[in-house]
Amino acid sequence: MARYKDSVCKMCRREGMKLFLKGDRCYSDKCAVERREYPPGQHGKGKRSKFSEYGSQLREKQKIRRIYGVLEAQFRKIFAEADRRRGVTGENLIQLLESRLDNMVYRMGFANSRSEARLLVGQRHFKVNGKTVTIPSYFTRSGDKVAVADKSQKLTRIEAARQAGQRRGLPEWLELDSTGFVGTIKMLPVRNQITMPMNEHLVVELYSK
Repeated sequence: MARYKDSVCKMCRREGMKLFLKGDRCYSDKCAVERREYPPGQHGKGKRSKFSEYGSQLREKQKIRRIYGVLEAQFRKIFAEADRRRGVTGENLIQLLESRLDNMVYRMGFANSRSEARLLVGQRHFKVNGKTVTIPSYFTRSGDKVAVADKSQKLTRIEAARQAGQRRGLPEWLELDSTGFVGTIKMLPVRNQITMPMNEHLVVELYSK
């Protein structure tokens, strides 16, 4: 499967905002957006060009894709599912992206970033409702329990992620048990609970053309 192999910090600089793709580094003074507040490339320091209507829609779609680490083909499938469901398509889209297992692992503080969460899920470190799941794009549901496998609870990277997760805080729609290794999805988040600046309506307009 194709994957972006360049510096992920360039993605943040291209979007002109922190996408929190590198865990704790994004909260430090080493963050690329803090050090170089201009797009990557030889013309990056020049004046930012104004986007057309289509350009703004495309830029927003790219930003949301990058936040959740989803490839174009995957994103189109998720959008198609969001459009098929009842309700507001844009809000359905964000909820589906949030319900992915790799995102839930990150939100629960078991990984420092969504990319690390995808890696850990693929390496069989997590269970959903007692069963090992190795598919990062697995859609979780309200009431599901996501647990760190017993053999993985002493992994250094998971313990480091849990400490960083405590500093980030736990979203209100999730809950951790007393051990800190089992998370429960109390409910799937509604749109106003997602604080990242995203305009999903532009994506709906883009795909509606």
